[in-house]
Amino acid sequence: MKFAIIAHDQKKEALVRFIQDHLDEFSKHTLYATGTTGLRVSTETGLTVHRFKSGPLGGDQEIGALVANKEVDAIFFFRDPLTAQPHEPDVSALLRLSDVYDVPLATNEGTALAVITYYENGGLS
Repeated sequence: MKFAIIAHDQKKEALVRFIQDHLDEFSKHTLYATGTTGLRVSTETGLTVHRFKSGPLGGDQEIGALVANKEVDAIFFFRDPLTAQPHEPDVSALLRLSDVYDVPLATNEGTALAVITYYENGGLS
């Protein structure tokens, strides 16, 4: 499976901690990430992460292209709803694509736990 991982600045630490808590499962999958998030996850977990540009520089759109080409199975996007994002249109487009292509999208730790538990329990098998 292929997972996309993204986090706004105020949520990067929470995403890294979440991945560390579920390292066994994340290590089984191909990981794609926006720039800074990918660097933090790779550095702090030792996982191999394919990094795109940072979100404001087009990384969200690059991941959106993967979604549109059916190359992503789930998205873990820890969003910060309390801080205005200069690239909000890109974020909205990615959220829309996840709905269009029926890709599970976890935008907070609660939904991320539901999605990762699904994969830990074998997914559709």
